[in-house]
Amino acid sequence: MRAAYIEKLGPADLIRWGELPPPEPGPGEVLVNVLATTVNPVDTFVRSGVYRTPLPFPFVVGRDLVGTVAAAGAGFAAGETVWCNSLGHDGRQGAAAEQVAVPAERLYRLPAGVRPEEAVAVFHPAATAHLALFTHGGLRPGRTVLVGGAGGNVGSALVELAASAGARVLATASPRDHAYVRALGAAEVVDYRADDLARRLAALSPEGVDLHVDTSGRNDLRRPAALLAHRGRIVLLAGVRDEPVLPAGPLYMKDGSLRGFVISHATVAELAAAAAGINERLAAGGLRPRAVEYRPMSAMAHTHRRMERGELRGRRVVLRP
Repeated sequence: MRAAYIEKLGPADLIRWGELPPPEPGPGEVLVNVLATTVNPVDTFVRSGVYRTPLPFPFVVGRDLVGTVAAAGAGFAAGETVWCNSLGHDGRQGAAAEQVAVPAERLYRLPAGVRPEEAVAVFHPAATAHLALFTHGGLRPGRTVLVGGAGGNVGSALVELAASAGARVLATASPRDHAYVRALGAAEVVDYRADDLARRLAALSPEGVDLHVDTSGRNDLRRPAALLAHRGRIVLLAGVRDEPVLPAGPLYMKDGSLRGFVISHATVAELAAAAAGINERLAAGGLRPRAVEYRPMSAMAHTHRRMERGELRGRRVVLRP
C-alpha cells in the first residue's frame, strides 16, 4: 500500500511517498479505499510537532478522507461512499494512503449526489465552523454573529452555517470577497482594513454582537469585547502562538465570556453532531468549495510547504492516490 508518511517529527521535507504494510482493521474499525484527502493547517502542526499528540511511526499524515468501504463491517456495507475528518492524531494513523482503517464511530456516509472529491475539501473547515458556532458558541436563531476573515475556508463556512441556522451575520473580509460572502448569507460585509472598522461594526450592531468568531489568528480582544452584547461570547479558533491582552473589564461588565477550542479536542459525539450538520448542508447543495486544485497524493510534502508559506489562503488542495 502506498502512503504519505513521516518517520519523525520535523519539516515538510520529511514526508515520504512510498510503500507501507496495508492496515488491518481492528474491532469496530472499517477498511476504506481512499478516493481523496486534503491538507489542513492542523496537519502541519502535527507533522512539525507544534501540536503534540501521540503518533505511531511510521506515521501516515492527514486528517480528512473520502472513500468507499472495502469490506462490510461495523454497520457499513461494502461500496458505500464515506468520509472522516478526525484521523492523524491521538494515536490514530492518518488519511493520506490508498487504504485506511477508520473507527466506525468516526465514519460518516456521504449524501447521495455529492461529489466526493469536492466534499473532502470542506469537511475540516465546516466541522471547525460548526463546533465554533454551536458547540462552543451556543448559537440560536435570531442572534447576531460577527465573522472575521469571512472570505477564507473556515470563514465562509461560518457565514453559511450561521445564516442557514437563522442568525444575522455580519462579516469582515477583503473587498474582493464581499460579493462572495454576501452570497453565502451575510447581511453586511465590511472591509477588514477600514480605518473606522470598529465604528462601522458598532453602527451595524447597535444592540451588540452575540457571538464573535475571527479566523485570522490575530486575536486583538479589545474590539470584540467592546462590541459584545449582554452575555455575548468570543470564540477563539486560531492563533496558536497569539498572546493578546485580556479586556477583563468589558467582559465582566457585560457578563461576557471567552472560549477557545481546537478541533483535535472534540469528542466523538461533538464530531458526529457536526457531521450531521455538514451532511444536511451538502445534501441541500451548500458547502461547496470556492477554489480547488487537484494533485496526486505524492505531492503531499509540496502541499505542506505551500500551506506553511501561506500560499493556500482561500484555496483547497485535494490529493488523490
